[in-house]
Amino acid sequence: MAIQKIQSEDCSVASLFQSFYAVPDYQREYVWDTDQVEQLLKDVREEMGDGPAQDAPEYFIGSIVVCPGRDGVLDLIDGQQRMTTLYITLCAIRDRFAELGAQPSSVLNSQIADAAVDVSGEERRRYRLDLQYEDSGDALTRLADGKRIETPSTQSMRNMQNAHHVVTRFLESEFGQDAAAVRKLYGYLTNKVKLIRIETEDVAKALKIFETINDRGVGLNSMDLLKNLLFMKTPKGQFDRLKDTWKELQDTIFRMGEKPLRFLRYFIFSRYDVDLLREDEIYGWFTKNDALVGYGRDPIGFAKELVSAARAYERFREGKNEKGDRNRYLDNIRLLGGQAARQHLILLLAGRHLGPALFDRLAAEVENLFFCYVITREPTRDFERNFAKWATELRSIKSDEELDAFIVARFDKAKADLANRFDDSMGRLALRSLQLYRFQYVLAKLTQQVDLLAYGETEGTRWLGNYVSGGYEVEHIFPQTPNAEAAAEFGSVSDPEVVQRLGNLVLVEKSINTSLGNRPYSEKRPVYQQSKLLLTRALSERPKVGTNTRIDRAVASIEPYSTWNEGAVHQRQRSLVTLARAVWGLPEQAASIG
Repeated sequence: MAIQKIQSEDCSVASLFQSFYAVPDYQREYVWDTDQVEQLLKDVREEMGDGPAQDAPEYFIGSIVVCPGRDGVLDLIDGQQRMTTLYITLCAIRDRFAELGAQPSSVLNSQIADAAVDVSGEERRRYRLDLQYEDSGDALTRLADGKRIETPSTQSMRNMQNAHHVVTRFLESEFGQDAAAVRKLYGYLTNKVKLIRIETEDVAKALKIFETINDRGVGLNSMDLLKNLLFMKTPKGQFDRLKDTWKELQDTIFRMGEKPLRFLRYFIFSRYDVDLLREDEIYGWFTKNDALVGYGRDPIGFAKELVSAARAYERFREGKNEKGDRNRYLDNIRLLGGQAARQHLILLLAGRHLGPALFDRLAAEVENLFFCYVITREPTRDFERNFAKWATELRSIKSDEELDAFIVARFDKAKADLANRFDDSMGRLALRSLQLYRFQYVLAKLTQQVDLLAYGETEGTRWLGNYVSGGYEVEHIFPQTPNAEAAAEFGSVSDPEVVQRLGNLVLVEKSINTSLGNRPYSEKRPVYQQSKLLLTRALSERPKVGTNTRIDRAVASIEPYSTWNEGAVHQRQRSLVTLARAVWGLPEQAASIG
């Protein structure tokens, strides 16, 4: 076996940019933001100091990994963020010299672009750094030519535009109109700022060096390292296929605004028998489990599996099923969870193999339990761990009977364990004790379930969003700022939160709410009877429903109120707790609610 040569060279920026580089199209796009660019510039400026240039120390800023490309160009496998920033900095320094009317530097110009002879013997101008990935557009070549990036169409182009702006602003604020000071910085940057350039004979070895350098997450996260790992396992002739698949994965994750490592972590929980894994352990887990995952046998197939999971993940977050159809339970979870909640996605990803009816049942159970966890303030890490453990069992379920058994063993048991805390939390629930969007979910869900019993399922009653944002508002039965008559009618108050209690709140149509104001209950009561919402009308008339289900019985037990005082608020809250147990599927035998 031939011994592969690895050359390591200590390079100044000046010697570094005597060579030509290309960033292959499968590489990560330019992602440095303002803070990272500014930090590099500040570090260089600090090391340079204010003394004589010849006395300034050398400054090491890291390493790059390259391998031979075409036409004498070096393919840049690792270090493109730093190299691109250095290149943009050289462009900005050249532009600043021009603005100050300083003598242009032929050396600086040659570090940006220079003549080169191609394989046919033709001399042509070539940029020292060529970005070959699609998202770079023409941004870097425009900067190299001294032009503006007029209309950046990708995030990578915007990042390059911003980097040039940051360097320009730094030069202006640090040195003002002093061209000599700018020239001193350029001299220090190009001669005393150093990198180690590691050159291998081929891309496979370069990728391996890349992996070794970044093995402990130095500068890169598990997503970048996983991408590199897949390229290491892919024949070079299939790089384009993997590149396109990986871009689709990145675009999907970016489009939904998700953190890539959270998606990867939840994918692992949902797909493999793992229930505990930190984000910084993800790459190590993959390297140890190739036999289980199979990325070595079929790296492109594994990348496609990630894309499929990411698409499902995105749709679940939008309140849709895997096919993209709106799903009432997933839509409810979206309203309950807001932008932060993700833990339930572990189970939904694990249940993707279920048929539509079974998946709907799973989604309904996930919604109910997720609400129980939220209302009882169960620590996120605890129920995330539960969902990861349950995912293993869920993946093997194929029939109604198996899902029934799973729901009883996992969901019903978990809710039974939380029942007393659920009663206590709901019994004390007030508008200020829960995020507004979650409180609206609670009130809307209770109201919707009563309407479903009375009116059946229609487009109006099917979707919880109609109750959250469909022309309804939260009404304080006893007003927050009552007039004198309302205060006198309500009587004495011992509970300082009584006005904000769930029992004192109801949904009403906006058109009705404007006429309620801060009036006493005796004047509001006839207005409530005009509402289409049965739970609202129940304040003044007994609701007419069946007697067959727990919810029927819970609704039927809600008494109308001829008068409204603190005792009525607490009594109504107890009735709503009973209704809530039925709505969210807790055990029927209620504990004392105090």
